[in-house]
Amino acid sequence: MTEFEEHYWGMPANTYCMAIHLSQLSSIFAPGLGLILPILMWIANKDKNEKIDIHGKITINWVISLLIYSVICWILTLVFIGLLGFIALALLNILFAIIAAVKANADEVWVYPLSIRFLKY
Repeated sequence: MTEFEEHYWGMPANTYCMAIHLSQLSSIFAPGLGLILPILMWIANKDKNEKIDIHGKITINWVISLLIYSVICWILTLVFIGLLGFIALALLNILFAIIAAVKANADEVWVYPLSIRFLKY
């Protein structure tokens, strides 16, 4: 790291991108925070760094997709299969966030599988 490297919330860009991906897991501790925090982190610095903009859009696309899949699972709980869907979604969300965070820290872009592309990057 050089002394001239720009920092975002006290972090270099790669670490900040990693934090955007991991921030969605904050819903484990505070419901709804995993939806709000990645959006806030993306909005705060999307115009300052192209990498942050791309990683933010990828994360937002996944979070919105996850919300849609969760609504579908909620409806499917009426026929008892929705609970399995919720478990699968929770495991995939944790796995995908970790993979994306590791890739972001290595300066790579990884698009979440099953993600619907609402925001173009």
